[in-house]
Amino acid sequence: MKLLAFDTSTDQLSIAIQHGDRLWEHAGAGGAQSSATLIPAIEQGMQALGLAYAQLDAIVFGRGPGSFTGLRTACAIAQGLGLGSGVPLLPLDTLLAVAEEGRTRHGCTALLAVLDARMHEVYYAGYRYADGRWSETLDLGLCAPEQLPLPTGLPVVGNAQPAYPEELAPGATHLAALPTAAALLRLAPAAIQSGALVAAADALPRYIRDKVAQTTAEREAAKLAASAQPAA
Repeated sequence: MKLLAFDTSTDQLSIAIQHGDRLWEHAGAGGAQSSATLIPAIEQGMQALGLAYAQLDAIVFGRGPGSFTGLRTACAIAQGLGLGSGVPLLPLDTLLAVAEEGRTRHGCTALLAVLDARMHEVYYAGYRYADGRWSETLDLGLCAPEQLPLPTGLPVVGNAQPAYPEELAPGATHLAALPTAAALLRLAPAAIQSGALVAAADALPRYIRDKVAQTTAEREAAKLAASAQPAA
């Protein structure tokens, strides 16, 4: 297959392009920087493999959850490339990509995928791999690190443990993994077979948190509440 995949949901930008048995990969700084570097890096990879966008079978991107700015960047660029080329899009969950990376790097076939959501929260979902496919065992959610629901014996795979070393499942096995574009490529064939391809207009980010910052009034109220607390 000919596939372009990218993820900008974390502080790591990841791009992978597959042309048959040839693979081109790129990693760089994510976050706000990805909006300026993603398209030039994609162009470099497409040229390296001698591919035109119209030749692609699909454009795959990490739809979230993750950084709001990163998700909007990935979705907007995927939509633009899809509209311009007529190629269908394949939005995939970033936590599923974490699970796939955990399987490839660490051999995990049952795990809890966790990503740092900032603001003292984490995104999570449980997955099991069998018969060549992943199934969700715990619905995607958002919670404080100390409130993470952890089925007995499952490793915690993702990027949140360094941010919350004491609060996040202190008795669990922690394994590092990110939602890489290479993981998205590995997930793509099964997702395409299941009918997950969409038109550009229907490719949307997946947000779990609907609030990313306090309003001015909320910040002032918090300050007043703190000042009203009796001194220790």
